[in-house]
Amino acid sequence: MKQSFDARRGFLKTATVAGLALSGPARALAAAVPDPWKAAAGIAQRLANPVKFRKAEYLVTDFGAAPCKLVPVKAWVSFEDQADLPTPVPGAQDCYAAIRAAIEKCHAEGGGRVVIPKGDWFCAGPIVLLSNVNVHLASGAHVYFSNDPADYAKYGDVDCGPNGKLVVSRWQSNDCLNYSPMVYAHNQDNIALTGDDWTAILDGQGGVPFPGRADCWWTWKGKNATINSVAQDKSPNYVPGKLAQNQVNELNPKSLADVAPNLPEEKRRLIQGEGDKWRADDAYLPALSEAGVPLAKRVFGVGHYLRPPMIQLIGCTNVLLEGYQVIHTPFWQHHPVACRNLAIRKVHANSLGPNSDGFDPEACDTVLVEGCQFNTGDDCIAIKAGKNLDTQYGPSQNIVIQKCTMQSGHGAVTLGSEMAGGIQNVYAQNLVFENMNWATNPLNTAIRLKTNMNRGGFLRNFYVRNVSIPNGVQTSPSFYASLPGSPIASKTVATAAGAVVTFDCDYTPRADNVRVRPPEVRNVHISKVKVGNVQTKDGARASCFQAFVILGPVASDYNGPSPAPAVLPVRDVTIMDCDFGTPVNAAHPWYTYNVRGLKLANVMIGGKRYDTTLSA
Repeated sequence: MKQSFDARRGFLKTATVAGLALSGPARALAAAVPDPWKAAAGIAQRLANPVKFRKAEYLVTDFGAAPCKLVPVKAWVSFEDQADLPTPVPGAQDCYAAIRAAIEKCHAEGGGRVVIPKGDWFCAGPIVLLSNVNVHLASGAHVYFSNDPADYAKYGDVDCGPNGKLVVSRWQSNDCLNYSPMVYAHNQDNIALTGDDWTAILDGQGGVPFPGRADCWWTWKGKNATINSVAQDKSPNYVPGKLAQNQVNELNPKSLADVAPNLPEEKRRLIQGEGDKWRADDAYLPALSEAGVPLAKRVFGVGHYLRPPMIQLIGCTNVLLEGYQVIHTPFWQHHPVACRNLAIRKVHANSLGPNSDGFDPEACDTVLVEGCQFNTGDDCIAIKAGKNLDTQYGPSQNIVIQKCTMQSGHGAVTLGSEMAGGIQNVYAQNLVFENMNWATNPLNTAIRLKTNMNRGGFLRNFYVRNVSIPNGVQTSPSFYASLPGSPIASKTVATAAGAVVTFDCDYTPRADNVRVRPPEVRNVHISKVKVGNVQTKDGARASCFQAFVILGPVASDYNGPSPAPAVLPVRDVTIMDCDFGTPVNAAHPWYTYNVRGLKLANVMIGGKRYDTTLSA
């Protein structure tokens, strides 16, 4: 492991030093923008040692944990691929109670380190972190979490009757009562989840079939909506008509009036939209938020299809995640919500299933992501900040991302799409978007913003520098369907995949019935991005489909009362000292809409230099 980290560190150093030299126009722009990197250095220094624990160890084996034997099982390892994977034998000893007892005793005695030794361990329930406890996986420790959803509706603090004993959670940035994540903490302080190296593994078994069934966690994704997607065409074992998160669930009421009787009729019709698609679980939860339904009535769990995140920490302070590997997660891999002072270091986020985002800090303040590697079935990093009316935690802010490597994923560094509470002061530097699976499962886009007239919010003060992308990004375009009457026709703007930099303020507009909150995007500075070419299927050399796509908010999407709020263009964006390689779409190397004052300085695209200002 040390050799792997050292090799990557050398690569990062080379990428940093190899940044393009400042030219005359670029120097002028740099002089006009205050240096933000002192603030980034201050955040990193503050989080050098975010936690401190009493020197006491608690071995889970002293509390009755025992390793398990394994058998092979045919499982899904991505959207479309299967392989034989090891899984605990039927009837394997469950270590849930032992791990829980060790954590509770450690916490009660003032804290320390709970150690899971080398070996294979079966856990049929969540690992719940408590204040002043560091749960540590030794080298070679492999925790297999149960692949039975019922095991995550047994131990929660909220008894929801037939829906199970659930926990306070967030699902795609809306509050709910749901299945427990595999690793969970709520309102804790001074906590850590650590490992000796990447042979210390937390395994969500997301693609392993449920007991006695062919479906797995990933089946619940349902039909994929992206047009012309690559390596993400299907959800494992899903066929049309099967219940999933995006299919109507008859357990949900036929009208919002049943759960929000005081909701005005006009607003109810707006939230529900046409037909009954709003009754699918992934639409019903946002509808509850828009209707102002309290958390206690947002009950999911058993009978519903919202997959839990693998690791979810809510309202926690002083957090360290370090040195382990996460694989085969049911949903998002790491999802801290409303956390403060959090560092994630040298973690391998490695899951290629549907929505397997690597790290999604939401409404968090003061975060460091450092030395991690991401290989994901969705965004590698996606910074979020609430959705619909669930913005009580405020913005995500003061986030530093540095010295990381990204492989497969939708976006390498992404902001949104759920960002109703706003995102500000984000610093990303010294990164390698290696994209080693470019031929079969490419990185869709490198630097990505996603929002729309529903998800709204703001992005301001976003800084990126020193990024190496040696194998480019996806060289074919992918799209989302536009709304009727939109000036952006469907299948015309490659916002889903194909550009190195994508700002999409019209993200999946058909997914949201309520579109009344225009987003605001300003003060973005991207510099020293170097993109390499690969050989495409037709034999050409290319780095991307287009260098960048900047799609500002689309005013015609608004469907609220008059007068409509101001719909502002994307503004104060600078791209400088970058080489985007050779786009496939050489005739149109970029796309802009509702953008004001996009400044290009010493930007190379297809061997041609651009020093200009774009407005559209």
